Amino acid sequence: MLAVVFPFDLFGSAGTGPGALLLGDALQEMLDDANEETQPARAESYRDQLSIEEFTFETLEECNQWRTTATEAVRSAFKEKKRLLWIAGNHLGVLPIYEELGPKSLVIQFDAHLDIYNLSDSTTELSHGNYLLHAKGPIPSIAHVGSRDLFLPEEHSRNYFRYQAPAEQVASDPDRVIREIASLAAKAKQIWIDIDCDVFDPAYFPAVQHPQPFGLSPAFVLRVLSAIWSDKVAGVSISEFDPGRDRNDQSLATLIWLVEWCLLMWSEPK
Repeated sequence: MLAVVFPFDLFGSAGTGPGALLLGDALQEMLDDANEETQPARAESYRDQLSIEEFTFETLEECNQWRTTATEAVRSAFKEKKRLLWIAGNHLGVLPIYEELGPKSLVIQFDAHLDIYNLSDSTTELSHGNYLLHAKGPIPSIAHVGSRDLFLPEEHSRNYFRYQAPAEQVASDPDRVIREIASLAAKAKQIWIDIDCDVFDPAYFPAVQHPQPFGLSPAFVLRVLSAIWSDKVAGVSISEFDPGRDRNDQSLATLIWLVEWCLLMWSEPK
């Protein structure tokens, strides 16, 4: 298993880069604690399997090469068949993953927004709000969960998403949403889980730059992951965590718990 800390946060949500670094530091601390533990503990299952790689974007050259750097890292991990945990700054940092997964994979995307903005006041340049419009080559099938967008017509969004369960659908019939996503996952050859932190309701997760009401609870996200988890889950990406807006590390604690849960799901014998 490989955890990649990729704190890129240009072209939207500046300040989420430190969030990726903070989560990476917390992950390293968790791994250090696991390595120092002398009593039987569940962390034994992953402590010898997990490595952490961290990138920096401190120079102009590193920023200019961000997409190539990410593509090479993802491609290498996939070639070595490693389970991949990708900790990004803003959501744009996951674009190279989508491009490398290809059309035969299924992405289960948790996000408050449909990142295909083409409205009159939206930038046409690559940004964290329109990156799917700039993908090179065919993208995976995407099952989108948790959108609170009330702007984009279905005729536009259906070109990019195989399945959509907006916030009102989750609120009205959560069990149906879970069943439908589980059905898609059962038919997929490979699954990627993509979590943009603004999918969570700000009452549970305040550490995002553009909090939206009527978000998902961490408990619901966990129900979805439990329903679809299998050996077909190739990786998990987390983005848009802004620690400057956290309260008493509430959001950080949510993410580090979820990260360790994923590591255990990958590493513990079934």
